[in-house]
Amino acid sequence: MRIAILDRQRCRPKDCTHECQRFCPRVRTGDETVIFPDGQDKPPVIVESLCSGEAICVKKCPYHVISIVNLPEELESDTSHRYSINGFKLFRLPIPKEGMVLGLIGPNGVGKTTAVRILAGELQPNLGQVESPPDWEEIIRAYRGSELQPFFEKIMAGSIVPILKPQNITDLPKVKDIAERPISDLLESSDSSGRLKDLRGDMSLDEIWDRPIKFLSGGELQRVAVTAAIVREGDIYFFDEPTAYLDVRERLRVGRAIRHLADLGKTVVVVEHDLSILDYVSDNVCLFYGTPGVYGIVSHPHGTRVGVNQFLDGFIPDENMRFRDTSISFKGMSTEDIEFTSTETMIEYGNMRKEFEDFTLEVKGSRVSKGQVIGILGPNGIGKTTFVRMLAGELVPDQGEAPKKTVTGLDLKISYKPQYIPADFDGNLRMYLREAGGNTIDSADFQTGVIKKLELENLLDHSIQQLSGGELQRAAIAACLARDADIYLLDEPSAFLDVEQRLASSRAIRRQVRNNLKTAFVVEHSILMADYLSDSMVVFNGTPGKSGVASSVTTLRTGMNNFLKQMGVTFRRDPQTGRPRVNKDGSQLDSQQKASGDYYYVGKGS
Repeated sequence: MRIAILDRQRCRPKDCTHECQRFCPRVRTGDETVIFPDGQDKPPVIVESLCSGEAICVKKCPYHVISIVNLPEELESDTSHRYSINGFKLFRLPIPKEGMVLGLIGPNGVGKTTAVRILAGELQPNLGQVESPPDWEEIIRAYRGSELQPFFEKIMAGSIVPILKPQNITDLPKVKDIAERPISDLLESSDSSGRLKDLRGDMSLDEIWDRPIKFLSGGELQRVAVTAAIVREGDIYFFDEPTAYLDVRERLRVGRAIRHLADLGKTVVVVEHDLSILDYVSDNVCLFYGTPGVYGIVSHPHGTRVGVNQFLDGFIPDENMRFRDTSISFKGMSTEDIEFTSTETMIEYGNMRKEFEDFTLEVKGSRVSKGQVIGILGPNGIGKTTFVRMLAGELVPDQGEAPKKTVTGLDLKISYKPQYIPADFDGNLRMYLREAGGNTIDSADFQTGVIKKLELENLLDHSIQQLSGGELQRAAIAACLARDADIYLLDEPSAFLDVEQRLASSRAIRRQVRNNLKTAFVVEHSILMADYLSDSMVVFNGTPGKSGVASSVTTLRTGMNNFLKQMGVTFRRDPQTGRPRVNKDGSQLDSQQKASGDYYYVGKGS
């Protein structure tokens, strides 16, 4: 089976010479394999039944908008949905089960949100029949004998009440009907289950109870959206990326609230990129794999530990399917309390203090070495971004002084990637990177270690203003690493990225820092990412929104232990992959680690 995919939004037929048609071997023999049914200035249609699969059009297209993929014939009967001719194709569907949480794991763009919309009844699956979509009776016949047959019968009869927490919550304050309403009014009107009384305290909503929706931050908006979904009475609940914008403590609170729904006998489906939270919440997981924007395949359900480990390994044994060339392992990570050792010190800074009208930040001085990556952990609203902006020179401390020179007396060069990235650059990605790094971006080292690792090579000719949130984040990371700097400051580089992109960006950052003997400070909310990326830690504590204290640079173990003690959470390592896993609250291992004061993993990941 061969599928041809065309990204119609990025296709620019007015600006090219129709290379896809001119160089197609089948067109040259007289077949109408590539046609322009809507006119020469509109995107073409590739007739899959005529395509011979040489993929010359893929290589010749100047804007890299065509993909030709060969797949096993057996998958044809498993087609669940296709958006259009030459559009994205999804094979199979996850199978939710009553009283259990099903986690969906996989890269962006391989159909997780599509699957959620189908199961929630928002999107009727067309089984790949784009021109003559089937009705519900035909769909149910196609799934006859599977666990999805009774599920779709209930959807057709309207006897299932689905509740969906959408992926994109940043547009909620723009909705006129709710923007002016306080969250108390919104949540009380949604509370058809009587669960709001308990959730109000569990989700820390008291401080913002009377605040209008339009004044909420990203993290506050996320907590309100999750709460609004949980308090409604339904049969099946869908949470699409419920921990975006949240810190670790808030992520675990949301995880516990979602788990409680399953304990009440509800069916729950969760899409999540933070593996440690997905591991904590789910009973089973389904893996999504494929080519983003081209096709996606859903694996059979697996137990959470087995499924997450298979995802990291890149191989599904029961399907004999390798979907990634390399496996991802945390086994080199040591739990020993080891100081980072380097031949040279990069900078030293003393104690600093910054006061705002209603917030005070104190920073304890420290010494930082060449080749060192320092992870920055702490709750939201505790001053992490303020600290990074002081190091970047954007804010001036009221007491003390941010470093201006290296210990050798040279002027300190700093490259800063902010938390919120403006998409106002007038030009394409290649111009954006060249403005940041000049000829550096043409070097083989940068092309291999950054551009390819972050999968940006096919986006270089696309406008910055047309990039998605994840693409813009990867572009900003690449631009930060392209600059000639002594210190790289990256504020939440994993936001909007999927699991594989997060790990790839971590490898790119570590490689640049280690190979060029630079230093990086990285603000991160994911424990998994902080563990994978960091050599040392700066941990923040205090009262969010009122005062914060940044520790001096500590060892990874000491920093993690201090942070997790604040959170009241313990982690262990998975024996197979070495990845960090959250201990269930009150479990035997959790109690043992808390009693010994050893919050950060037991044993080595080996």
